[in-house]
Amino acid sequence: MLKSEEISAADAMDGSRFMPGLSVDCVIFGYHERELKILVSKFKKTNLYSLPGGFIKKNEDTDEAAHRVLFERTGLKDIFLNQFYTFGNKYRANPNAMKQVMQANDIEFDESHWMLQRFISIGYYALINYTRAEPKPDFFSDSCSWYDIDEVPELMQDHQSIVEKALETLRYNVDRKFIGANLLQDQFTMGDIQKLHETILGEELNRTGFHRKMLNSGLLKRIGKKKTGGSHRAPYLYVFHSDDE
Repeated sequence: MLKSEEISAADAMDGSRFMPGLSVDCVIFGYHERELKILVSKFKKTNLYSLPGGFIKKNEDTDEAAHRVLFERTGLKDIFLNQFYTFGNKYRANPNAMKQVMQANDIEFDESHWMLQRFISIGYYALINYTRAEPKPDFFSDSCSWYDIDEVPELMQDHQSIVEKALETLRYNVDRKFIGANLLQDQFTMGDIQKLHETILGEELNRTGFHRKMLNSGLLKRIGKKKTGGSHRAPYLYVFHSDDE
């Protein structure tokens, strides 16, 4: 069971608790009413911004680590996380940034400290309704906040590249998977899902072409018309096909 845990400085810096050289970085996209945002952390007493992430405990799977990070940063459980890429460029290490973080937290270290070594990071992305989340900073951060997709501050190390790869993957999958399953009402109109897709893709879509593509995708099931109480033509309502259909 996922649970939030309060840790001490000693626990946070105890490298023996974690898998050496491995970490997870989570690109947490937030959507609500045609706005797409990303969750970003700011390290204490620095001007360094990063994606929410963490190290992988020796007694947990990588997916468990990613779900733990998501829960600790947002308070949300049972959210679909997609593992989309492994970032292992030999030049991705930036010990100077981590030195700033440790100095700001009054942590003693030398050049051989485990946090200054090269890490291979496994990237995950999630898409959630950001109004349902309760962002909470981790031990090393003094803020964890939503930023508009076009107004993300400069991120440390290669985190901007991680964001770009996650967004590319999200856009590729937007009409191939149940992307909006936890973002829309249980029953929604074709207009609702088109707005979601347009926000993610950053462009307007042809209404007729989009409707035809979604109807042919096998992702949606028409269940009737929306009761509007007006005299104009009521739109159809849809639900996502369940896995057992």
